[in-house]
Amino acid sequence: MPVEFKDYYKTLGVSREASQDEIRKAFRKLAREFHPDVAKDKKRAEEKFKEINEAYEVLSDPAKRKKYDTLGANWNRPQSPPGWEQGGGGGLRGQAGPNGQEYEFHFGGTGFSDFFEQFFGGRGGQGFDFEEFARQQSRGTEAGAARGKDIEGDIMVALNEALQGSVRTISFRRQNRQTGKAVSENFRVRIPVGVHEGQLIRVPGKGEEGFNGGAPGDLYLRVRFEQHPDFRVRGSDLFYDLDLAPWEAVLGTTVSIPALEGPVSVRVPAGAGKGQQLRVRGKGLPAAGGARGDLYATISIHVPAEVTPEEERLWQELAEKSAFNPRK
Repeated sequence: MPVEFKDYYKTLGVSREASQDEIRKAFRKLAREFHPDVAKDKKRAEEKFKEINEAYEVLSDPAKRKKYDTLGANWNRPQSPPGWEQGGGGGLRGQAGPNGQEYEFHFGGTGFSDFFEQFFGGRGGQGFDFEEFARQQSRGTEAGAARGKDIEGDIMVALNEALQGSVRTISFRRQNRQTGKAVSENFRVRIPVGVHEGQLIRVPGKGEEGFNGGAPGDLYLRVRFEQHPDFRVRGSDLFYDLDLAPWEAVLGTTVSIPALEGPVSVRVPAGAGKGQQLRVRGKGLPAAGGARGDLYATISIHVPAEVTPEEERLWQELAEKSAFNPRK
C-alpha cells in the first residue's frame, strides 16, 4: 500500500528555505494556538497539534530534515523511493513470509503518521528466520515452532502524561498471514509515571504471529516526548526561555513563568545576565526514586526595536551618566 506523503513545510506554514529559527517560531506560534489545553474545539486541536509536532520533530532535527529534503523533494516522480505516492495508507512492513510476501502493519493512536513511522520511526527487532525455515523444508527437515518477530513503533507522549501517567488506546491493523486479509484490533497501553524519552514500552504478544504454533512476538513502543511550545526537556529537567527587558535585568524583578501544573513566580536578581539560569526546584518531570526534576528559566535580554522620542532622550541620558562599559 502506498504511503501518503506529508508536507511538513506546509504544515508549519514555512518555506523550504526557512531557517531553524523561523521553523521554531512557526512551531511555537501554531502550538500555542492549537494546544488542546487552550483550544475550544479540543478534538480538532488535538489532531492538528499532533501534525504540528510531527512536522517539527523532523524539521527541527538537521539530520532528519536533510533526509526528508533528499527523499521528499521528488516524492511524486518516477525516481522517488518505492511506496511514496499521494493518498492511501502506509506503515511499517514486517519481514517476508515463507512465500516471499511482506506484511504491513499500521498503528493508530500513537500520535505519529504512517509516513513518519515508515521513514523516521522504529523498526522491528529479531524474529524467526523465514528463509531458514524454507531451506529446512526443501531439505525435508521438519521445522519446529518459531516465535513471531518483535515490532517497534513510536508513541508521542505529552509531558503531562509523563508527569501523571495515562492509559492510551492504540489501534493496530495488520495482514493475516494465512488469509492475507486485514485484521484490526484495539488495545490499551499504560504510559507509566516518569516515563522518559527513548524508553521502550513493551506490549506482550502484540508483535507478529508465530509460526507452527510458536508464540507471537511483542510490540515495543518507543517514547518520543511531544514538542512543547514553552519547554525543552533534558532528562527529568525542563528548560524555559525567560525574556527580560534591560531594566528588568538591571534592577531585578519578579515574573510569572509557566510550569506543568500552573504558573509559578520567579525572582530575578538585580544584575541578571544573558544565559543565567534561575532554578525552580521540583517542577520538572518525575525522576528515578520518585523525586522530581527541576525547572530552569534561562534568561535572554531583549531591547526594544523602536522607541519614542521621550524614551530615546532617557536612553541617551542614561548613556551619558552611566560608567558601565561591557567591552572592558
